[in-house]
Amino acid sequence: MTNEELNTRLYEKMFAEQERYRNWLLTLPPKEALSHAYEYVMREDILLSLEYHDLTEGQAKALLKSPAPLADVFKDWEKRETGHMEDIRETIENRANAVIRQDFIRAKREER
Repeated sequence: MTNEELNTRLYEKMFAEQERYRNWLLTLPPKEALSHAYEYVMREDILLSLEYHDLTEGQAKALLKSPAPLADVFKDWEKRETGHMEDIRETIENRANAVIRQDFIRAKREER
């Protein structure tokens, strides 16, 4: 099996896993389903990453050994320290600063 075929097989396995997870979420009361929203979105992002970045043959084979590779990757993701919240804060500040600049430019135009 080629590396491309291994990656496709892994993606399809993880996609099917996500579909089962999604279908399970849909059986839950809304409040309970909402408590799983973060996990659902992160699992979607993991799938998206696989769509655009192939693993090596060895990596794909290793993950294919798992009965639930998507859940495994998500569990590892949850343990990581990331700059996610810092990125959010920076984005908020950048947006606020952009509005301030726009308001300043608008005010200067109106002065003329």
